Amino acid sequence: MIEVKSLRKQFAGRPVLRDLSFEIPDGRITALLGANGAGKTTCLRIVSGLLNADAGEVRVGGIDVARDPLAVRRQLGVVGDREGLYERLSVEEYLTLFAQMQGLRGSDLSRSLDGVRSELELGDLWDRRTVGFSQGERMKVSLARALVHRPQHLILDEPTRGLDVLAARLLRRTLLRLKEAGTTIVFSSHVMSEVLELSDRVLVMAEGRLVGDGEPAALMAQAGCDNLEDTFVSLAYGQSKLTEQEALA
Repeated sequence: MIEVKSLRKQFAGRPVLRDLSFEIPDGRITALLGANGAGKTTCLRIVSGLLNADAGEVRVGGIDVARDPLAVRRQLGVVGDREGLYERLSVEEYLTLFAQMQGLRGSDLSRSLDGVRSELELGDLWDRRTVGFSQGERMKVSLARALVHRPQHLILDEPTRGLDVLAARLLRRTLLRLKEAGTTIVFSSHVMSEVLELSDRVLVMAEGRLVGDGEPAALMAQAGCDNLEDTFVSLAYGQSKLTEQEALA
């Protein structure tokens, strides 16, 4: 489980997160929606232990992120908004490095590498350096890095951005398979069809606050809308913005 309690964060005196609180149970896929600047990436970075909060508490698998970030990272996989690939290394060398940093050795290391190579269809890329990789290829390697130590929790920040159809399909299949295996998954996205296909629950953020929380169908019913895009606009911007857009359509 991921627990976020009363999270606050400012940058240059500007509030980015304002008493943000939610809980995400194990074995479910949760989508985080919000306009640019709503605080999604800041929230995910704090949950991942990559950024310190000004106030509040985050627990991943019962572990306080601020007090023991290394323990949290052992059970967490993260695919951020930057791939962070080491272009002088081959895919195998790169994934081996990160697996060893997570403490994998010997047969455990070999099994983990073979697993992500097969699951993410990395065979053709395995011996290649990552320099010159397409966006889809870079995303597959980043996802493999996040999964190589078999984490219980997975966080992804707009993972399908810039992907072609086949790469996006592979990513969605992988996430659904991980969910069935009990992995807790949180992802941010602006693609409503993707959110509908993947998510058991949707969290909607606006100006650093939570303005919507529930299953997609329940949120649509709450907002009185028949699609998720209109629901998001209504919750994040207000009914007046939705009415304005409808008038312009």
